[in-house]
Amino acid sequence: MNQSYAIGVDIGTTSTKAVVYTLRGEVRGIGNADYPILVPEAGWAEQEPDAIFAAVLHALHEATVRADIRPHEIASVGLSSAMHSIIATDAEGNPLTNSIIWADNRSVAHAARLRGEEGLHIYHRTGTPIHPMTPLTKLMWIKESRPDVFSRAAKFISIKEYVLHKLFGVYVVDHSIASATGLFDIRKLDWDEVALQTAGITRDKLSEPVAVTHVLRGLKGEIASKVGLLPETPFVVGASDGVLANLGVGAVEPDQIAVTIGTSGAVRTVVERPLTDPTGRTFCYLLTENKWVIGGATNNGGLALRWFRDQFGAAEAEQAVSTGEDPYDLLLKKASQVEAGAQGLLFLPYLTGERAPHWNADARGSFFGIALHHQREHFIRAVLEGILFAVYQVSHVLGELAGEAREIRASGGFARSAVWRQMLADMFGVPVAVPDNHESSSLGAALLAFHAVGAIDSLAACKKLIGVADKTVPDPDNQAKYAQLFPVYERLYENTMREMAALADYQRNR
Repeated sequence: MNQSYAIGVDIGTTSTKAVVYTLRGEVRGIGNADYPILVPEAGWAEQEPDAIFAAVLHALHEATVRADIRPHEIASVGLSSAMHSIIATDAEGNPLTNSIIWADNRSVAHAARLRGEEGLHIYHRTGTPIHPMTPLTKLMWIKESRPDVFSRAAKFISIKEYVLHKLFGVYVVDHSIASATGLFDIRKLDWDEVALQTAGITRDKLSEPVAVTHVLRGLKGEIASKVGLLPETPFVVGASDGVLANLGVGAVEPDQIAVTIGTSGAVRTVVERPLTDPTGRTFCYLLTENKWVIGGATNNGGLALRWFRDQFGAAEAEQAVSTGEDPYDLLLKKASQVEAGAQGLLFLPYLTGERAPHWNADARGSFFGIALHHQREHFIRAVLEGILFAVYQVSHVLGELAGEAREIRASGGFARSAVWRQMLADMFGVPVAVPDNHESSSLGAALLAFHAVGAIDSLAACKKLIGVADKTVPDPDNQAKYAQLFPVYERLYENTMREMAALADYQRNR
């Protein structure tokens, strides 16, 4: 086969990355372009659609140049993107709004009104928990707060759909992105009529749902020449970044879980049928037509550690300037000098509310258990453990639904730290394997792209292409300490929910 490469394009929250891969999963070239998150009002989070489209083109061009390959050698391009974004567009495809992203909380009141029996029924059909992140509640907000935009809009689409329309002039949405909208029946693989009525729209306002392996051809000529591709290069619509991360780290068996901690965090496992939680604590999104990914995302991963670094890490920042070290590495070094459990200091990491398993935008962070023996390094350790306790809490729910895992496949920036990996293994009590490729979503997109054009026989065969760079086993003594502290961590949230809500209300209205 002379077409030996695929490009995985991952449209993320803060940047788009395009990676050229060989059929053996090896990286040949990488392109990257950043863009900002806009916060026009408190609790809002938006991005400019055209800035992201420009980033996609830049990343594609940079990746093909760095790979030093010819256009006809590219078998296909696969797309991954962040979930839950929504853009209102007019009849010509021009945006009437910015892309309202997953971190946006403007529809918190609409989500609160929808919770209860009606919302739970919608959740069980769509697999998407009722939360301000979802396009369902964002549409409710647009209809109520921006009726002029709502009435003018010809389409309501995600950022990936916007990019595909600019590239090919069609409106299609893969089943995976659709399954994260709160508007899509994950069993019928079609838009859910009750959810559409709740949002106040009809199906003609949405894109045509297609399989994740759906292929588009006929890339606009001026764009093809700009990015270094042939117009006939197949583009595979792909899936969401979360489910593709499972594919990209090789966590495709029911007894494996994928843990990703970057800015936020997520825990996911693959199941053979749609599976929802009785109380709506977890999501269920499509990977393919016979595999679903269940799990939960937490709001506060590396974001919480960055907050601590920015507010209390002056010493590490100063040392980093003089020695050339990374301030995060210095913080982690301090944390490693403290025993597991931070000598009874706990941190609730809810600095930006929380998604799974609480789905509570009013959740707030706190340190608990402070005593005279606690020093600064205990607080660093507590922050790290609080982030992992939040992730571990989601995995407990997955264990109830799908059975306990025997292995973790870890990805994200945190997975590069031996300190993090050991804490993760100790807390979960199972080995932690780190794949040798850190770009799990772009690799997942590329593998799916290879599969869609017949270069790889099956998704099961994809796992053979993913090597393991490191494996960390749990320390039984540390595991016992975390087992003792975790119930305390859980009760802290339950016992302070009322006070969290009062403080959140005070913060919004001061």
